Amino acid sequence: MQTKRLTLIPFLLLGAASAALAQQWEVGGLAGAGFLNGLPVTTPGGSTATAGFQTGGVFGGFFGQNLYKHMSGELHYNFLQSDQKLTSGGTEVTFAGQSHVVHYDFILHTASRHAKVQAFVAAGGGMRIFRGTGKEAAYQPLNQFAILSKTQVIKPMASVGGGIKFALTRRVLLRTEFRDYITAFPSELIAPAPGAKITGILHDFVPMVGLSFTF
Repeated sequence: MQTKRLTLIPFLLLGAASAALAQQWEVGGLAGAGFLNGLPVTTPGGSTATAGFQTGGVFGGFFGQNLYKHMSGELHYNFLQSDQKLTSGGTEVTFAGQSHVVHYDFILHTASRHAKVQAFVAAGGGMRIFRGTGKEAAYQPLNQFAILSKTQVIKPMASVGGGIKFALTRRVLLRTEFRDYITAFPSELIAPAPGAKITGILHDFVPMVGLSFTF
């Protein structure tokens, strides 16, 4: 009985190796820009301003695995230039900043991984690290609404989007995609003044283009 079990081992190892070779991996880089919505800041007296972030560049990379014929999983990291911004009337105040996002998405493809053109939708989640990197001053204009600060904040993040992959060669793909990174507003970073309120959810609309390689 034990001899029969031992004779099965080479076949099991061969099957496992074949399954591993059948998996297709994808690694690549992306670049684009982030467009964030502004949120209203309201004081007890009824005055309003808009708090948010300036449009900035986005650079990152990802590593993915094709799990099934029409589904894959991808781990992403992106660096985003995210300067803080506060505006009211004709006055605008800015403060240098950046963000780092890490997220894992499930990717649903409309075609198999061997198709010349693959449209896809993506959904997942992760975290976003907001960092103020500017130099704080004793006085900031519009401080009756909020204070822009040199602080680091980590927020849970949802990631949704989609795109299209174009096969340039058997192993090289051109990717165009769009993501919406959704987080609660980082009120520890852009801190409302006493009595003031910032309401709403932060959306970062990020179009990107890049190249990836399969193996």
